[in-house]
Amino acid sequence: MATVKVGINGFGRIGRLVFRAGIHNPDFEFVGINDLVPPDSIAYLLKYDSTHGRFNGTVEAREDGIVVDGKFIPCHSIKDPAQLPWGKDGADYIVESTGLFTTYEGASKHLEAGAKRVLISAPTKDPDRVRTIVVGVNDNDYDPAKDTIVSNASCTTNCLAPVTKVINDNFGLAEGLMTTVHAMTATQPTVDGPSKKDWRGGRGASQNIIPASTGAAKAVTLVIPSLKGKLTGMAFRVPTPNVSVVDLTFKTEKATSYEEICAAVKAASEGAMKGILGYTDEEVVSSDFLTDPRSSIFDAKAGIQLNANFFKVVSWYDNEWGYSNRMLDLMKIMAAKEASLVSA
Repeated sequence: MATVKVGINGFGRIGRLVFRAGIHNPDFEFVGINDLVPPDSIAYLLKYDSTHGRFNGTVEAREDGIVVDGKFIPCHSIKDPAQLPWGKDGADYIVESTGLFTTYEGASKHLEAGAKRVLISAPTKDPDRVRTIVVGVNDNDYDPAKDTIVSNASCTTNCLAPVTKVINDNFGLAEGLMTTVHAMTATQPTVDGPSKKDWRGGRGASQNIIPASTGAAKAVTLVIPSLKGKLTGMAFRVPTPNVSVVDLTFKTEKATSYEEICAAVKAASEGAMKGILGYTDEEVVSSDFLTDPRSSIFDAKAGIQLNANFFKVVSWYDNEWGYSNRMLDLMKIMAAKEASLVSA
């Protein structure tokens, strides 16, 4: 597979961490960054990270870009993606991580600007036109002839979907309720203030446990359609900077035991889902998963069983680093399939 040439639109938490996770990987070359902040600010935020530590390499700012490990990367400050010089930069794949262009129409502006493919780092608002892919669950569905724009779903869906797939494939999931206990994110205020979407969401992030809505559970049905109508969920935003955890309470169609569920997850984590789904039976807490590249780490000691058909399972995820690594994995999958299509 040829090197994937990547442009990033939106150099926030996910944009920067996709860059960090991929910059030393020879499969990727970052050829352009677009963000409304100037290059000196981009360089500073890349170099220093309060959660994941200092950047492993050298970073310098220039008037029109940044120099990372001696390589110049142009930086742009353009609001309309259609006006970006992706063709000139040589960017084939675009990481759309502004959170603003999650529709087909919005994301397709990158194609107008010269890119070949777009990966949205958020749930799409056009699920009928933009395919949702969760690596390890439905990446075989990717069709390079049709899917020029794809969504990588959310970090929570990437945690929930692999566990759900194992349970459904082995025991049948009759119905389930998910709760994600989610770390703070950049959209939350540090002190109380107004919030249009949800008044509780405007309360100080570091002072409160905040109930919130999430579409992450229902989004699983986009990648496992047979579960439509069987899953929903909600979130609690908690005052920790990173690492979240999914609690899935569910009924199985087949009578089983918690030990059998653990064994099935462990087998998947060592087989088809290795590197995506993890398994631990140690006495762990959230900080133990900081900068863990996997999507979902099943905690065998945290789950419980009420009877042969009713269970609760728990799975951890670094909602920043794990998700950013899946963005890279998905680009590799897409590029490999695109290469196969061209050579066919």
